[in-house]
Amino acid sequence: MSAENAVTLDEVLVTATRFARSATDYAGSATRLTRADIETRGANHYADLLNLVAGVQLQRGSGQEALMAIRSPVLTGAGACGAFLILEDGMPLRPAGFCNVNDLFEVNTEQAQAIEVLRGPASALYGANALHGIVNILSRDQAGLGKPGIGLRWGDLDLQQLSAEWRNATSSATEIGAYGLWRHDGGFRSDSGSDEGKLNLLVRRASSGGVWTWRAAGTVLNQETAGFIRGLNSYRDTRVASSNANPEAFRDAWSLRSSLKYERESCEGCATTGYAMLRASGMKFLQHFLLGKPLEENSQRSVAAGMHWRRPVDGNGPWAGDTWQFGIDAGHMEMRLAQSQSGPTNEGTAAARAIRPAGNHYDYDVAGTTLAVSAAYEHSISTRLAMSAQLHFENTRYDYDNRLAAGNLDDRSVSCGFGGCLYNRPADRRDSFRDISARLEWRLEFLPNKSLFAALARGFRPPETSELYRLQRGQDVATLDSENLQGLEVGVRFQTDHWRTTLAIYAQEKNNVLLRDANGFNIEGGRTDHAGLEYEFSGQLGTHWFAVVAGSWAQHQYAFDRVIEGGETVVSGTEIDTAPRHLAHVQLGWRGPRGVDAQLELSYVGKYNVDAGGANQYPGHVVANLATLWRISAGHLLRLRLDNLFDRRYADRADFAQGDYRYFPAAGRHLMLEYVWDRH
Repeated sequence: MSAENAVTLDEVLVTATRFARSATDYAGSATRLTRADIETRGANHYADLLNLVAGVQLQRGSGQEALMAIRSPVLTGAGACGAFLILEDGMPLRPAGFCNVNDLFEVNTEQAQAIEVLRGPASALYGANALHGIVNILSRDQAGLGKPGIGLRWGDLDLQQLSAEWRNATSSATEIGAYGLWRHDGGFRSDSGSDEGKLNLLVRRASSGGVWTWRAAGTVLNQETAGFIRGLNSYRDTRVASSNANPEAFRDAWSLRSSLKYERESCEGCATTGYAMLRASGMKFLQHFLLGKPLEENSQRSVAAGMHWRRPVDGNGPWAGDTWQFGIDAGHMEMRLAQSQSGPTNEGTAAARAIRPAGNHYDYDVAGTTLAVSAAYEHSISTRLAMSAQLHFENTRYDYDNRLAAGNLDDRSVSCGFGGCLYNRPADRRDSFRDISARLEWRLEFLPNKSLFAALARGFRPPETSELYRLQRGQDVATLDSENLQGLEVGVRFQTDHWRTTLAIYAQEKNNVLLRDANGFNIEGGRTDHAGLEYEFSGQLGTHWFAVVAGSWAQHQYAFDRVIEGGETVVSGTEIDTAPRHLAHVQLGWRGPRGVDAQLELSYVGKYNVDAGGANQYPGHVVANLATLWRISAGHLLRLRLDNLFDRRYADRADFAQGDYRYFPAAGRHLMLEYVWDRH
């Protein structure tokens, strides 16, 4: 957070209710990273931004990949991405049932206007996948765009980036803007470079009836992927950390989105929004982490649309001045997934090789539809006490079409040795899910700019299509229902002219957790418990100094007993793997009188279990970064970042599998320099 934002009291939040409102009025935990925060950070990866937020951890993989945690362990597996709702301008980035654990590399976070993070089972007005939290990336608007502007970035780890932005200078009701970037990142590991491009377009027209906004966004990524390194503490060896045992691995992906949004305020307290969105994406990547290294190809085409209304209650009774909200959202998708293996499996035991034949493993289509209605009511009990209630009902349906022979056979309909092939294809089927999410909020302003808040909420996620139809061994049908999470949160918020503080405690219970058991079957019925404390502080320490502190203490535990995939035993009461109790981020900044800013960042990740049984651990780490900005003159800016200031050897991600530790190592000390010219 920059110094300017450290003392802003009228910060606006749009994600919680779909309409802009003061962040101080939200009865829950939300963080808004502003344009100034994003520019000051100068991040090359979205994890560097989101890890600034209390209760959030993104563990980077190789290249542009990352795994997420929001008031949760770092989740993996087919359903991991479904636990978090990723939005772009309030609209889901992917259709329900076909998310991507790396959704965020399909959006331009580097040039966003703002990023809002809601933690816990968030606003019931969104429904599916808002289970552990919401991340909403807000695109640049006209006020945030320069007339022409260009940025040149260089880094000592073979990093080059060109960014640009532009908007028309007309004073008419129609405004046009564009911004984008192209980046080459050579990576610090062997054969781990990536090239990616991002482009955003904007046309906005105001009329007497409201504002129409058309947006388009496109991304492309071509990445050479580096896999885990193995061996206890191998990340501490610079030679091993820079190696890549999977030089053949790659990921190629693209995405396109186009949306039209209508916004109108017809009276005080009245608001109407409507949107329609077209989405398409495709990806091809080598699954180097599986025996046989099969190739996956997937794609989706989808449409989403909705209308939302907000109105005040008329009259003079006790309900006068209250507001109600109603919305309807619908979506349709057509997706395809195929997996194939070009040659025989050469790794593993004779049994492991025999059940993984060459040829096609999966090839299926899914047509999915969603229909949702939501309602909310906000009531002022007194001038200081207010409450609100939200309710959301959603129906999700999948029509699955298998394009190969059903069963655990090879693509010639021949059974493999050792009891059948590993990959099992269900017969054509239909599945539907009906779910409800709800939220109750209370907010008490006991003193000016000092308030207590509490929220009781329920979220859900329907099964992902890959959990239902990408089966293994003898499982012909996966009888699964939606995961759901109930949570209670209580917090306090203080603000003055110079600082802002938020403290919150929460307790959550997740039921019907979907997992893969020791037989390789996708099953339901797991349960986990989550509790923690989060804190955020930002403020000025003097004329030029400011500080930002964000962190959490949390405990995430299994609440069931079972032997799961890989032979690991889950025992109730054991802390979940990849769930550090302590996370903290501290920024100490100085804003100089001559256009020079500097800030020192410290990030702390506590120790955590790396296996389900808790027998093996990663010790945690502390990393320091240094960032400086020099506003040379009007329209000219120089940015310098020195990441991993003390050249610490640590792991972005640690794991334990197949009897050994494995890591995604972090880069050593590295420098980034950027020059920006614009005509704001």
